[in-house]
Amino acid sequence: MNIETSALLRWVLVETSHPGNVGSAARALKTMGFSDLRLINPKIKGVASHPEAIALASGAADVLEGSIENDSLTTSVEGCSLVLGLTSRDREFGPPAIDWEAAKSLIGASVQSGGQVALLFGPERTGLDNEHLALCTHRVWLDANPDYPSLNLAQALMVCAYTLRETLTQHDGKRNALANREEMADFADPAAVAAMLEHWREGLEAIGYLDPAKPKKLMPRIQALFARSRLHKEEIDLLRGIAKQMLLRK
Repeated sequence: MNIETSALLRWVLVETSHPGNVGSAARALKTMGFSDLRLINPKIKGVASHPEAIALASGAADVLEGSIENDSLTTSVEGCSLVLGLTSRDREFGPPAIDWEAAKSLIGASVQSGGQVALLFGPERTGLDNEHLALCTHRVWLDANPDYPSLNLAQALMVCAYTLRETLTQHDGKRNALANREEMADFADPAAVAAMLEHWREGLEAIGYLDPAKPKKLMPRIQALFARSRLHKEEIDLLRGIAKQMLLRK
């Protein structure tokens, strides 16, 4: 796996509680040849400078120091054609659910065509919530003991990094695929989809189809519908045009 391939992967830790997990994550990433670590709204601000994080990073201080801390998950997934939320919990709504084997194939195809990929790992105690998953193209689970599928955050990240390194190494040398590159580049990123959904919510309220006092599950159902279809950029423009017309009728 080369540096160019590694640069297409973002490893995103959401609302992490324990500095040691951040340091261990940095160490795992460097060991497997990755480096792009994003820290979203950690419980301890400036967690990359915490002594426990530094100690457990061991020789991966460069990855830890280069991590990007941000309050906005939306910003961290912008430009990504594939955003995978790692969680073992089933959800009534949300993006399509796939196992890690299928996810690795999607990542390999995306990276081969030059697409940016983000992998999201949730808070240690609760995991990713529905708001986090709303920005994902897929929900992904690791094949584990069904009676006890719980993994420590850093352990889960290491499993993914190790097996993904194998997959991406196999894909190196196969990246001269211009047609695939153009196709992957045409997918809308989840941030654009989320903005379109907010536009639709406003439009549906404007025409009286959505009652903001009693929204029920209309928007989660619409969100799940669009998540299954993997919208392209031009389709986002079309759907926002429809929402604009709904608002004009207000």
